[in-house]
Amino acid sequence: MKILMVFTSHDILGSTGRKTGFWLEEGAAPYYVFRDAGIELTLASPKGGQPPVDPKSDLPENQTPAMARFKKDPDAQKVFAATKKLSDVSSEGFDTVFYPGGHGPMWDLAEDPISISLIESFYNSGRPVAAVCHAPGVLRHVTYKGAPIVKGKRVTGFTNTEEEEVQLTKVVPFLVEDELKRLGGLFEKKPNWQSFAITDGRLITGQNPASSTAGAQALVKLLSELRSKPSAA
Repeated sequence: MKILMVFTSHDILGSTGRKTGFWLEEGAAPYYVFRDAGIELTLASPKGGQPPVDPKSDLPENQTPAMARFKKDPDAQKVFAATKKLSDVSSEGFDTVFYPGGHGPMWDLAEDPISISLIESFYNSGRPVAAVCHAPGVLRHVTYKGAPIVKGKRVTGFTNTEEEEVQLTKVVPFLVEDELKRLGGLFEKKPNWQSFAITDGRLITGQNPASSTAGAQALVKLLSELRSKPSAA
């Protein structure tokens, strides 16, 4: 099995001048879930190379076992530092695509025509798409059979109350929860910062950083189910 992981290249938090990027746990935890399952990984980002890490995600209070493992794993660090340029990859040869969050994707990947068409290519050909935390926001312009990909689907993502808690409601270009609802998604959530992932057909979404492992595990489970049963809704 082969998975494409797509990271943000955006590193500025709106007009605040503060740094952002991808949330380290949301890259590290899924990376190890996939790798430990024997899955072959390719990492990509719009600019290629090292994707920016949100400095807040590496604060002492945000450390996790997956992050500790990543910091002692020079091979993994090399893989992350050498992401392929998104324009140089296609969906061909991959079983699925996974988008880690962090605030960065809301600025670049959500509006990136290459990313949008890549997701459509996966989904239109019967393959799953997964995104956690802010990354479900990358689905905002993605369509399936002429309608938003999330329309009528059970979805989750970073909630309005979680965004309020990190005091970025007025900084982000849109609120993930509001946007998914506007597009016709059937938005569900757990209390702030609890792990929560939803699988609806071939679409998997996770609520927040704590949902990274659950979202990745759900994707591995779905892939093995699809392998044993070729057709899926």
